[in-house]
Amino acid sequence: MGEIKVGTASWTDRTLLDSGWYPQTADTPEKRLAYYARQFPLVEVDATYYSPPAERTARLWVERTPPGFTFNVKAFSLLTGHPTRVGALYADLRPQTEKRNVYPDDLPPQAYEEIWTRFLSALDPLVEAGKLGALLFQFPPWFTIKRDNKQYLLEVARRCAPLRPAFEFRHASWFAGDNADETLGFLRQHGLAYVCVDMPQGHRSSVPPVLAATADLALVRFHGHSDRWTSKDIHEKFGYDYSDRELRDWAPKLRELAGAAEQTHVLMNNCYRDYAQRNGQRLQALLGAA
Repeated sequence: MGEIKVGTASWTDRTLLDSGWYPQTADTPEKRLAYYARQFPLVEVDATYYSPPAERTARLWVERTPPGFTFNVKAFSLLTGHPTRVGALYADLRPQTEKRNVYPDDLPPQAYEEIWTRFLSALDPLVEAGKLGALLFQFPPWFTIKRDNKQYLLEVARRCAPLRPAFEFRHASWFAGDNADETLGFLRQHGLAYVCVDMPQGHRSSVPPVLAATADLALVRFHGHSDRWTSKDIHEKFGYDYSDRELRDWAPKLRELAGAAEQTHVLMNNCYRDYAQRNGQRLQALLGAA
């Protein structure tokens, strides 16, 4: 069985800070990340989806964590085709527009290329320290299975090389009927990492919990099963506390998945108060992960 690393998709959420999970002595960003890194070997950085990271910030992450710690970084929204706030773009690359949100086609090609370059280069401190795990590309619900979109996966892989992208789909077409075999086969053919998800079913963005390793790295993200999945309130959407029975049921499935990959990353994305941290620690204990 390959190595399993468990972590969460946030360490700075305001409700987490209010929950009491951090000891009172962890009263600065530096101390909180250091404390987190003593509990888990892995974390996912979601803030980079909303605004591209600064190299200085990445350097601080390196300095505040021990050797062997791993950061997975979520791709900037523009790079996955999501609507992106004009104010989130680099100031010198913002288009002259009255639109509040823009898409890649709203930018000059040179500006789009520069955003890719700056996003990836800002992660250099993590790369140099051996602390960058995967780049999470979570696509929007309208990113369906079709030739152009599969070609974009290959384009992303080429742009990121030698860094490792991982792909999370949020449209059921990728796994409807025979498409599941087609999707997983395409990813395996090109050595692309697939992100398995546990999430509420029956919604436009719902994808079934198909567990598969398509590269040497396997990833699983736990979004919870909130009955308020369509809420605009992110804490209502992800505020789900997994039961011990649920986590016990998942442990053998994750071990089996880890048997098909060199490394498996398990991320709790049910980020409300300390749900993700408690659930992650329990799952870590059930898996016997470091």
